[in-house]
Amino acid sequence: MRELFEPLSAGKLELSNRLVMAPMTRSRATGDGTVTELTAEYYRQRAGAGLIVTEGTQPSVRGQGYILTPGLHSGEQVAAWRTVTDAVHAEGGRIFAQLMHAGRVGHPVLYPDGGLPVGPSPIASGERLFTPDGMLDHPVPREMTPDDIAQAVEEFAKAAANAIEAGFDGVELHGANGYLIQQFLADGSNTRTDAYGGSVENRIRFAVEVAQAVSDAIGGDRVGFRVSPGGNANGVSESDTPVLYAELVAALAPYGLAYLHVMELGDRATTARIRNGWPGPLILNPHPTPESFPAKPEYGAEAVRDGVADAVAFAELWLANPDLPARIKAGGPYNQADQTTFYGGDHRGYTDYPTLG
Repeated sequence: MRELFEPLSAGKLELSNRLVMAPMTRSRATGDGTVTELTAEYYRQRAGAGLIVTEGTQPSVRGQGYILTPGLHSGEQVAAWRTVTDAVHAEGGRIFAQLMHAGRVGHPVLYPDGGLPVGPSPIASGERLFTPDGMLDHPVPREMTPDDIAQAVEEFAKAAANAIEAGFDGVELHGANGYLIQQFLADGSNTRTDAYGGSVENRIRFAVEVAQAVSDAIGGDRVGFRVSPGGNANGVSESDTPVLYAELVAALAPYGLAYLHVMELGDRATTARIRNGWPGPLILNPHPTPESFPAKPEYGAEAVRDGVADAVAFAELWLANPDLPARIKAGGPYNQADQTTFYGGDHRGYTDYPTLG
């Protein structure tokens, strides 16, 4: 699998290998969205990745979708993230902050003012939020006004600037998994009749405006963009996936982004079409087979070898194997992830996975 250990240029970055640590929510921030020394150790341990993409990080108070997730919208949050980036850089690693506005995937209990989450249309996700007091249904969100949309775009740009101040090498815009950007893209969650709804051209408008504003703020070569074509996470649905992503990719291409990150959902043909339409580096989060979960390193090597991807992102493999590159070179063995410690808690299942030797 030598393909995975070749260097790669992605925007301003020279990656030492093609193994990317995918973003994974771990819910170990403080109640005010600040990361801790434990977070710094977690990412430091995994600095052997060609690129680390952090857990989803809210660009604003209203962008939060889960308990104990970090933000990048206050001075305290920025200062705390600096300990993370310093730790990763001291080990020779590279790290992007994933900016994630959850949109309708939120709840009044998360916000100091007790207000509703926002979304492109007043359609509930149908999903639920875990809280210490039990599971709560996501409410019908407040439909965003044009001013709300402009504010959200500005919040993404400001959070990106904060990320650079915190020492990140760049940011990844989360346009996948049913969060705000994909809520605008998907016709099942976006029934607007103004310039942000209806046609594909209108439904991609918010995504493109966010990409443009963030590129203007920090440079397109410091910006990645994640998509999950055909995904139905958090209740989204797309009736026109092939056309939708062809137009989105074409609209994003002029901004010279560092990379496009595709979360593959079992449709390699869709991935190949996106690959053919995207002029820059493509990171693939490969879809595992039903017989093998999580995805094996071999799937990533095959994708790079076949030209479908330039780099591959793994999630659970990185979570349980902080020294994943060494384990791949050695042919294993691989630690198995403890799913009971995925979300919340202390160092257990977070920074205590053993390394080889």
